[in-house]
Amino acid sequence: MPEWRVLIVEDDVPTRDFFADSVSRCGQLHLVAGVGTFDEARALIEDKSQAIDILLTDLALPDGNGLDLIRLAGRLRPSCEALVISMFGDEDSVLSSVEAGALGYIQKDFTPDNIAHTILEMKDGASPISPMIARRVLAKYRALHLVDQVPPAAAAGAPTGGLVRTLLSVREQEVLELIARGFSYAEISRLKSVSVHTVQSHIKNLYTKLAVHSKSEAVYEATRLGLLQPPSAADPR
Repeated sequence: MPEWRVLIVEDDVPTRDFFADSVSRCGQLHLVAGVGTFDEARALIEDKSQAIDILLTDLALPDGNGLDLIRLAGRLRPSCEALVISMFGDEDSVLSSVEAGALGYIQKDFTPDNIAHTILEMKDGASPISPMIARRVLAKYRALHLVDQVPPAAAAGAPTGGLVRTLLSVREQEVLELIARGFSYAEISRLKSVSVHTVQSHIKNLYTKLAVHSKSEAVYEATRLGLLQPPSAADPR
């Protein structure tokens, strides 16, 4: 039975100790080291005398970024597999980690009780990912897929064209445009002659379809997808 050698990179000491204890208690894993800085990890990865099979790393380190460690390990140790455990749960962080070479991504809020088991699952071919992150990434993929289905002429037209009909309802689009102009829930409720609860329901649907969690994110993402025109200084709020 193979024994996999694990390097843990985590600047939070209790979290690092928690991971190290789990790895040390597993007969199939060997703890190479648990370090808290980018420079310490880089030195170990660059040390040709040190075998490393698993890189378990945070992204936000006090002196660097875990993505660079993943890329470095990919160049110097092609057989080394990387698993990210991070506070960040946004799609950009997840996709950037995957592009850098990570095979799994666990958000710290969903850290498994036995990280050793998760590592072994990854070595058996799985790609561990937190359920909430998976849901957000899938929602983002769905939104982008729907946009890709729209003919170019429709996507290039006004926000009330085919693109809106594909992704958002007419009322959702109206609420989105009012949010972008800075109107409050109560103001939107009065303007559209609906209850605040109804406005909140439309906004919840917007968040789900755009895979976001705030009004500012919704406006940014909708603008990026072509659902909103870029803000204009001449907007008559």
